[in-house]
Amino acid sequence: MHRHRGGNNELNLQNYGLTPELSSAAAAAKPLVLARVISVNRTLYRVVAEAGEFSASVTGRLTNIAMGPEDYPTVGDWVLLRLPANAADAGSIERLLPRRSVFARKAAGRTSATQLVAANIDTVFICMALDGNFNERRVERYLAVANASGAQPVVVLTKADLSADVASQEAIIAAIAGPEVAVLTVDATSAAGILPLIALIEAGRTYAFIGSSGVGKSTLINHLLGLDELATGAIRASDAHGRHTTTGRELLLLPSGGIVIDTPGMRELGIVDAAIDETFADITELAQSCRFNDCTHGSEPGCAVQVAIAAGTLDAARLTSYQRLQTEQAENIALRGKARELAKINRMFGSKKQMHQMMKEIKQRRR
Repeated sequence: MHRHRGGNNELNLQNYGLTPELSSAAAAAKPLVLARVISVNRTLYRVVAEAGEFSASVTGRLTNIAMGPEDYPTVGDWVLLRLPANAADAGSIERLLPRRSVFARKAAGRTSATQLVAANIDTVFICMALDGNFNERRVERYLAVANASGAQPVVVLTKADLSADVASQEAIIAAIAGPEVAVLTVDATSAAGILPLIALIEAGRTYAFIGSSGVGKSTLINHLLGLDELATGAIRASDAHGRHTTTGRELLLLPSGGIVIDTPGMRELGIVDAAIDETFADITELAQSCRFNDCTHGSEPGCAVQVAIAAGTLDAARLTSYQRLQTEQAENIALRGKARELAKINRMFGSKKQMHQMMKEIKQRRR
């Protein structure tokens, strides 16, 4: 296994997914150096550069131009770093380079804030256990977010040894995922059981494992690493859920040369950006045959979607899921727009109250 090395040990960034475009960006930014974020702990980052591994923090300039959490680095990001004079000190992240993909969700709780899960991913493995945690609606939600991320989604069905009918569950998920998304079934209790996953890993490419707690993400990554590098929790027989496993996000190098990002299990995946029409292509295709262009697929006459449900070729629960995700995304887009507008006002004026006071003073001067 490749381990991250400390301060004075030189690293080959090609092992971390370096591309010619990134090399060009770094060459034009000297004396800043190129680095990749391998872990985040609140406002402290761990990064790797050619000179080695460093702690780092963002500069005030980057903080000042940030409109929200999505404007800060996350695991997998490429950044331009000012190296510290002493390797034991923290470097300064001065610029965040454009992302080619990002998996994001709405932060948990009653907020519109965005939480970045991982960036610059080539493939996102959506893990779903074939035990009591099996939930096809949850797969739809994860696929909608993954399809919008810019990464290629792959559904990984875990714990095949605990399923009473693997073939039936595979067929359900394959129908949901569609022909463009691969569906793998793995069994981590044997070496042969994870060969389909190993076959997909390519050197220099970045993979993120996403899924609910207890679906076996860390166990799979342990097998890929060849070691018990990540803590895994016991499974409660009563509900088939795992105890706490991964608590933070970390980028790791695999012996095969692949790059993997492990993420904590998610209790919920709130929608920030989702490719809903792409994920529910069967419904959007049916909708083109509806009598009315603005058909809500409810009680309108000539609704092709309702005809398909009546004929048994479309599951009514899938339509409900589609409509729920559409509503959730629209509501969150509106909330995020308001939040970013407020952030802009606060940056320019200090607060909304101060903005109104300034506008009032300007009007009085013009009289």
